[in-house]
Formats: sequence, C-alpha cells, structure tokens
Amino acid sequence: MSFSTKPLDMTTWPHFAALVERHNGVWGGCWCMAFHAKGVGAAGNRAAKEALVREGRAHAALVFDGPDCVGWCQFGPTAELPRIKHQRAYREGLTALPDWRITCFFSDKARRGKGVAAAALAGALTEIGRLGGGSVESYPEDAEGRSVAGVFLHNGALAMFEAQGFCRNRRIGKYRWVVEKMVAAEGG
Repeated sequence: MSFSTKPLDMTTWPHFAALVERHNGVWGGCWCMAFHAKGVGAAGNRAAKEALVREGRAHAALVFDGPDCVGWCQFGPTAELPRIKHQRAYREGLTALPDWRITCFFSDKARRGKGVAAAALAGALTEIGRLGGGSVESYPEDAEGRSVAGVFLHNGALAMFEAQGFCRNRRIGKYRWVVEKMVAAEGG
C-alpha cells in the first residue's frame, strides 16, 4: 500500500474526527487525549481535542490511503504531552526531558498490519523536523518473539522505532523501553 501523511490541523480535523468516530471514540472515548495535561472524560474529549487542535496545541501525523484517513501518530513537545505511562520508572533514569514525545498510534481496524503505524512514525518525524527538530523520545513495547495484544501497542513496537533509527535508552517496564533519536531541523 502507498500511504501519504499530513499534519493534524483544522483542515485535516474532519478526516481525523471521522476515523475516531468510526472506532467509537477510540479506546472508550479517549480521542487521543490521555497523554495531554488533563482529559475531561469520554463525553468531553472530542471537544477538548478539537480545541487543542484549533489552538495549535495538539500534534499528529495523519496517514491517508487515498482520500481516507486510516491512522495517526500523536507527538508533541513534552509540556503538551506530560502524562506518559510508567512515570515512576521513567523518572528514575531521567537525565533531561526531550524536546518531543511520541505517545500513541492508532490504525483503522481494516488496515492493521499493513504498515500504517510505520508510515505514521515517518510522518511524525518529518513534521518534527519541519517544526524545528530536536531530541525525540518514545516508549514502545518490545514485541519480538511473543504475541502482544494491540492494546499494549498503543505506543508502537520497539522494532518499528529501531528501524527508524531510534536507540534504546533504558527499560521502564518488563517489555517497555524509552527510545530516543535526534531529528534535524528541516533544511538544517
């Protein structure tokens, strides 16, 4: 499949919203709000997410298959996405906060296993470069050699990040890693 990516903004919001609505709000109405400073609950997450997008305080690389939005990768500055999982273990090895975090992925159920997440990650890295680059961190699951339920892969698989040049920094869970990469500013 050949995918394209576009940033989440008010021009692409209707595509993002349609994908989320087709999947019942994604993970019980999350609307990709769980990693922002505060969620407002399933009933208010749609409006809260739209407001953040309108204000330029929500970032994602949306994946398109032709005219259809089929997935995304959420990323943003650390202050935009402060609520990561495994906080205690994360802070134990922390030396400096990254400029950017990649916090979650979603793929349309009909397109899973077809490279949507990898396209979304590549799109997010392109957008980070366009926005000035810097240190990027994420928290993927090591799924090598074992079957992993999709719910545990909300932050992607470790192998996918390593294929994009990320390096392991430290383990923060039995199978969860902090990975990092420096992204150059576009044109830099």
